[in-house]
Amino acid sequence: MDIRQVVITSAGAPERLRLQTSRLDPPAPGEAQVEVVAAGINFADILARQGLYPDAPPLPLVVGYEVSGTVRAVGTGVEESLVGQDVLALTRFGGYSSALNVPVAQVFAKPEVLSHAEAASIPVAYLTAWQLLVVQGGLREGDTVLIQNAGSGVGLAALDIARHVGARSIGTASAGKHDFLTARGLDHAVDYRGGDWTREVRALTDDRGVELVIDPLGGESFRRSRSVLGSTGRLGMYGVSAASSNQGLRGKLQLARTAALMPLFHPVSLMNANQGAFGVNLGHMWGEVDRLRRWMEQVLEGVESGWVRPHVDSSYPLADAGRAHEHIEARRSTGKVVLEP
Repeated sequence: MDIRQVVITSAGAPERLRLQTSRLDPPAPGEAQVEVVAAGINFADILARQGLYPDAPPLPLVVGYEVSGTVRAVGTGVEESLVGQDVLALTRFGGYSSALNVPVAQVFAKPEVLSHAEAASIPVAYLTAWQLLVVQGGLREGDTVLIQNAGSGVGLAALDIARHVGARSIGTASAGKHDFLTARGLDHAVDYRGGDWTREVRALTDDRGVELVIDPLGGESFRRSRSVLGSTGRLGMYGVSAASSNQGLRGKLQLARTAALMPLFHPVSLMNANQGAFGVNLGHMWGEVDRLRRWMEQVLEGVESGWVRPHVDSSYPLADAGRAHEHIEARRSTGKVVLEP
């Protein structure tokens, strides 16, 4: 059948996103065909559009890691009862579409309490935050976590998880987002633009430092984040968004500069400080779908219990995907931005 897709035809500015008509084959064995109602946008999509995302397939490319919608058909080996059900799904590219085929192992029933836009906001943000805080970060009740870029989709998901486990939260964000974050339950909001925010974090912990920092910025930010760790503290790194403000050659130069500013964590220095550093790339977990399903099931239980609260900043039609990217790149969004075919 014919579907509409947003295609990256060549690397560069948001204008390179083109709405095109494509053909979608029937679902293969083990797949479900989902009519998309909402598709989540992630920073990896922007990096891919800029030509700065090494995991992206060759151009032309349809990005998108997560969708919510309704199952319209299934391949052999899939229960027919799934047809007509509302679902959310992990897609690993292809999400910017009006419909797509997805392996059924990556499909989950949509909680009735969520809109499709809210459901499409869950997979990447909450699975990334779960891996950062629970799986690798080992956050426990009474710990203090510093959430860099607390107003992002992952930042808000991390705040929900921190509250759920009983941890104290400090978050960096621009001053205009502080009231919103406080209302969401953030214990202490810190303006990263207001000077040396590391001193403020140190003061908030009586100079003991925090047990965990999660940082999506990269470059010099990783060094500063490590500087506020206490004894037995862990630094979780999951992006290089500081490198994404330019396209083309300038973007590649900025990416190189961000990489050059990455701190070197010598094993001896980590041992002597009793600290740890780890990285998270959710896209590289797609080969371990069983683990992702277990994590997602716990997140979806959180929806039913009320502690998982996805926040949709705004939605755009597929034809305005470029405007959606511009909104995120301008750092105007809080939470998730979605496309609605």
